[in-house]
Amino acid sequence: MKYTIFIEANEDGWLTGQCEQLPQAISQGENLDDLMGNMKDAIELVLEYQR
Repeated sequence: MKYTIFIEANEDGWLTGQCEQLPQAISQGENLDDLMGNMKDAIELVLEYQR
């Protein structure tokens, strides 16, 4: 399944992401690669919790 991630940069240059389909899945990263890896983990944790 594909997910939509809303991404914002904060004042320190870090990126914050939140999944549109699973709003509980929120994470951050120093760059886009870090953020997307962390978002994948966050989505997996939310889906595991929902089972």
